[in-house]
Amino acid sequence: MQMDHEEFAMGHWLLVLAYVTSVVGCALGLACTLQARYALTPRARLTWLALAAVSIGGVGIWVMHFIAMLGFTTPGMPVRYDILRTTLSAILSVAAVFVGLLVFGVRNRFSWGRLLLGGLITGLAVNVMHYTGMWAVQIKGTISYDPTLVALSVVIAVVAATAALWCTVAVDKLLPRLAAGLVMGAAVTGMHYTGMAAVRVHLDMAAPDPSGVEVFSFLFPVFVLAALAMAVPVCAVLLASSSTEARHLTPVQRISEPG
Repeated sequence: MQMDHEEFAMGHWLLVLAYVTSVVGCALGLACTLQARYALTPRARLTWLALAAVSIGGVGIWVMHFIAMLGFTTPGMPVRYDILRTTLSAILSVAAVFVGLLVFGVRNRFSWGRLLLGGLITGLAVNVMHYTGMWAVQIKGTISYDPTLVALSVVIAVVAATAALWCTVAVDKLLPRLAAGLVMGAAVTGMHYTGMAAVRVHLDMAAPDPSGVEVFSFLFPVFVLAALAMAVPVCAVLLASSSTEARHLTPVQRISEPG
């Protein structure tokens, strides 16, 4: 039988916490992406992009997802998570974001083509993480999705991710960079709840109880690991300085240069 599920069983404050977590991870990751564009060597650029992928994919997307999932319940029925699939969702999230950022941020000159392709891949990375993470959800029955809302979730993620990447290079000031994190956080959070609106829960009372672990069992260690993982890019961004050549280029010049 199909039944309603709850998204805010613990209260709407979870939405705020999830959004703030996403903004922090995405803003830090986008700051690392900007540093990658200023890096003087290919190795340095790849290092910055790897840090960005961990911040955006690991914290801004993956941790945000499971914070939001704290509120997901099927009233009166257990919800469990497959650890292997959950781990896979984290790996795919970081890897997919890295590919998207690699396309966009591997060179210090702006290109609309790389921006659009990077935004597409990064936006799809958000969706890959979400639906792989939902694949890890085990209930007493099955889960299906409304295809229209799934398609909308993809559009939201891709458009906002592209806008966020553009913000990192369009204006070389602190507030617009922070705005980029807010936009990217909105993309991730908006995509998540749009994707969850697409969920259709079909319970089977005769089905066995789901295997796996409760979300609280692995979320605390994840928070600790996320804090440690973010410490490295935070310190790197604080200590990094732009190259002399990059400082001499205005945002308009960077955008106007051919890719």
